Amino acid sequence: MTEDLIVDLIVLAGGRARRLDGAVKPAVEVAGRTLLSRVLDARGLARHVVVVGPEEARAAVATDDTAALTWTLEDPPFGGPVAGIAAGLAALQRVTATGPADWVLLLACDLPWAADAARLLVPAATDPGLPASVHGLHLVDAGGRAQWLAGIYRPAPLTAAAHRLGADAHGASMRGLLAPLTLRGLRDQTGAGSDVDTWQDVERSSALLTSTPPRSKPMSEPMSEPIRSDPE
Repeated sequence: MTEDLIVDLIVLAGGRARRLDGAVKPAVEVAGRTLLSRVLDARGLARHVVVVGPEEARAAVATDDTAALTWTLEDPPFGGPVAGIAAGLAALQRVTATGPADWVLLLACDLPWAADAARLLVPAATDPGLPASVHGLHLVDAGGRAQWLAGIYRPAPLTAAAHRLGADAHGASMRGLLAPLTLRGLRDQTGAGSDVDTWQDVERSSALLTSTPPRSKPMSEPMSEPIRSDPE
């Protein structure tokens, strides 16, 4: 956690993983480590860490690590990322007796380089030139696709957006959640936001992780102009 900024982390570790034949996605191994354990490499930047996922996901993390995490799950399960975010925010409210964080780092569990993504997002949020009117930042891949689940958001507007949806958060789109927010994209020049959706992705990511040196604090340039989110 940085000295000047309080960050909480929500890891979305649910979903049915249909393209992975229904495997427990957080427990899928990439280069000898589970996806969830790789995402949790980012926890050193955070005060509190909430994992939103099923009971089966706990096996993807070492026992000692599990005890240090807050676990929750949307009700009913498999409600999609927006329902997961709402559940994660509610869990943070229960454990943050000292008050909300300045930012909530949001990472999907299928990002093998999530810690690299976090090291891009957290410093960007501390930029003194960032206007208070910007409610969040997220990575944008080389093809121009916004990676909403590799992002960092101000908790108040994100929580307000989740409350606005209420019960409709189950099955809601990220577009529906983030539409009221003003977001800024960060160009992801190193693929830190690359995700794993298929077994081919698992093989490709494993090959990259085992054949090249670990990425070290990759650089990302802010997009030239703030962008209004157009969530998918």
